[in-house]
Amino acid sequence: MRTALVAAGAPGLTRALASGYHGPPKLTVTRALTEWTLDPWILVLIVLLGGAYLAGVRRVRRGRQSQSRDNTTWSVARPIWFCGFGLGFLVIATMSWVGVYQPVLMYARAVQTVLLVLLVPLFLALGRPLTLATTVFPRAGARLEAVIRCRLAQILTFPAITTFALVAVPFVMYFTSWYTAVFHSTTVRELTYLVLMAPGYVFFWTLLRVDPVPKEYSYAVSMWITGAEVIGDAFFGIAVIADQNLIGAPYYHALARPWGPALATDQVIAGGVLWILGDLVGLPFLAAQLIHLMREDESDAARIDAELDAQQAQQAQLQITPRATATPGTTFTPGAIFTPGALAATVTPGDRADEGDLSDSNEPQEPQLWWENDPRFTSRFKPSS
Repeated sequence: MRTALVAAGAPGLTRALASGYHGPPKLTVTRALTEWTLDPWILVLIVLLGGAYLAGVRRVRRGRQSQSRDNTTWSVARPIWFCGFGLGFLVIATMSWVGVYQPVLMYARAVQTVLLVLLVPLFLALGRPLTLATTVFPRAGARLEAVIRCRLAQILTFPAITTFALVAVPFVMYFTSWYTAVFHSTTVRELTYLVLMAPGYVFFWTLLRVDPVPKEYSYAVSMWITGAEVIGDAFFGIAVIADQNLIGAPYYHALARPWGPALATDQVIAGGVLWILGDLVGLPFLAAQLIHLMREDESDAARIDAELDAQQAQQAQLQITPRATATPGTTFTPGAIFTPGALAATVTPGDRADEGDLSDSNEPQEPQLWWENDPRFTSRFKPSS
């Protein structure tokens, strides 16, 4: 550690030794690219998740599962989402300069919080790990889907609950003793990483709907929920900025960091990171939900148009098919279409009086408007007397 302090320069070394500081050297652009640390527990988690995911992808692509949902293929983008971005951002959040400086700089801790709560879960969910698991292991996958679609899962993944958890978990961590407990216990730190990622994964999993979900909500609901999440992130960041008391004050005073921003300034910067960086992640996701909503509306409109076209074609067929009157002893095949000569041969002279009725039936009927046939609107539109 003394070598690192010497690298920081003689003035920095003097102040550090005088204050009793024993943390990493002053953060610079160069050190932000070169400073790394090893978190063995997170490394084991990354290796297990990444190895299991890639093994599953390899098995699906080889076509060993006859019940594959994607015809034994797996998109190249999905492993990139899961392993490249999801696990990659987990490495950055815990072992890059963010992991090195999060015990001494509050804004580094804020960057780590945003990465763990939003970015890592988003890309892990985009990788469709549940679909991969149910494809590789059909029997276990059937039981997993049964658990996912149970009543308890539907309650726990209700959008209001998942959004509240996404904002409440980091909020509670920052404004309780939990915030500094992470610095004193490796177990608490590793469990905190998992607890921060869990609500984010459930949030994006249920809204993206790329994996089996307990209940499929419309994209309109997803937009409202995402908007509420963006507002919640802003409230969280503003609360950190506006707090007159220094978060983790005893810890940071005892740390006696001799470089970087003052403690109060560091807290304001951290609040801005939580607010702005959180919104930068939420707004593109909100735009994606809007695109999905527009596509969903276009799909519904195309389906309704197809149904209306089929109904109009059926009505036109019924109108051009003449109604025949049969003599006693004559049989007709249901659905048969008669030519005018055949129809005249089946009509007796006594039935000529009914020709007026026959001609009336051939007159075109007044077409109905599309909403008069749509079952969703028939109760709203009734003919006036």
